[in-house]
Amino acid sequence: MSIEQIIILAIVQGLTEFLPISSSGHLILIPVFTGWPDQGIATDVMVHIGSLMAVLVYFWRDVIRLFWGGLDLLRLRMNDNSRLALYILLATIPAVLFGLYMKSSGMQADLRSVKIIAWNSIIFGLLLYVADRIGSRTKMMKDLTLHPALLIGLAQAAALIPGTSRSGITITAARFLGFERAEAARFSFLLGIPAIAGAGLLTVLDLLESGEGIPGDALWTAFLTFFTAMAAIAILMAVVRRTSFLIFVIYRLALGLLLLAMVYDWFPNLLPSLKLVS
Repeated sequence: MSIEQIIILAIVQGLTEFLPISSSGHLILIPVFTGWPDQGIATDVMVHIGSLMAVLVYFWRDVIRLFWGGLDLLRLRMNDNSRLALYILLATIPAVLFGLYMKSSGMQADLRSVKIIAWNSIIFGLLLYVADRIGSRTKMMKDLTLHPALLIGLAQAAALIPGTSRSGITITAARFLGFERAEAARFSFLLGIPAIAGAGLLTVLDLLESGEGIPGDALWTAFLTFFTAMAAIAILMAVVRRTSFLIFVIYRLALGLLLLAMVYDWFPNLLPSLKLVS
């Protein structure tokens, strides 16, 4: 990849992985709008690993809690830390099962569509708005139990469809369940740790087994993504402590409508057509 492509990918992935606007959808759209060749699955995975490292650093206190909780869980010792580790582990299972099904069925390639990204951007943006408007803000992380953790985990599985947004759908589910905005975002980030790490590990192993290896430009993109992802986490946490998710809802609706207008040629004299890649 060129240095321009590396920089753009790092900025887009870092910002969109944790803002509730869908990183996978934006990564698919980059080649569509720029004409660059698709960056490939290796780069997609490495930039997600860069994002993962940002979560581990930003939420290091929670990560340490999860580490000790995981050890206590192995020793069958139940406490606040081991319960949190257990909830995150169980909530990850639906996404793992759905991901394996998508991979075995070949469904994943069929979903990399501009139309799907557009509609999901609108539909799940509206769901986020409704959840944020009607959801109470009474629950904190300490109030988390198995039932809401599993429901949020089920929601996370839908994020494997481009345009949905992993952080967006899990935050939406948490807000419907009455969790405070910042706490909903915090649990969303922690829930993403095993999902992103597991997907990254499996893909890296597949690449090494096939003899392809990991391209150097993918590693550079992951390195730059770490810094933009740190900025995105800080931005989101600052926003949700002060106001609602409305700014992200507006962005999702605008993006979805723009893509639909380009796909269906609503304004042929103003916008280029995306029919060939939709």
